[in-house]
Amino acid sequence: MADNIVQEFNDYRQKMNDKLLADNNKVIKRIFNLDTNAYMEGALDVKTKELLGLVASAVLRCDDCVKYHLETSHKEGLTKAEVMEALGIATLVGGTIVIPHLRRAYEFWEALEEQAGETTI
Repeated sequence: MADNIVQEFNDYRQKMNDKLLADNNKVIKRIFNLDTNAYMEGALDVKTKELLGLVASAVLRCDDCVKYHLETSHKEGLTKAEVMEALGIATLVGGTIVIPHLRRAYEFWEALEEQAGETTI
């Protein structure tokens, strides 16, 4: 069940991205491209950029964005401790209104670990 939330998120995201991009809207395509390029290696490494994106997304309370950055962080090899420390900063900055998003982020991270066959404590 846990990796079901990961698969459901990815399936829906891919389906809707495909539809949006098929519409051939120049502005939307450029925004998607800019987003992709912004998270590539540069003066900051990819892991740092993903943590920055995760914190900003949590503070802005965008659950889809949080899930995306969690999954990319997991794929990049960030540890649960690193991710939770970043989410702690996000909660500090964003305040208690971020706590429900923190709960969902924790659940999604556990699903990522379960999907990868990692043990969660």
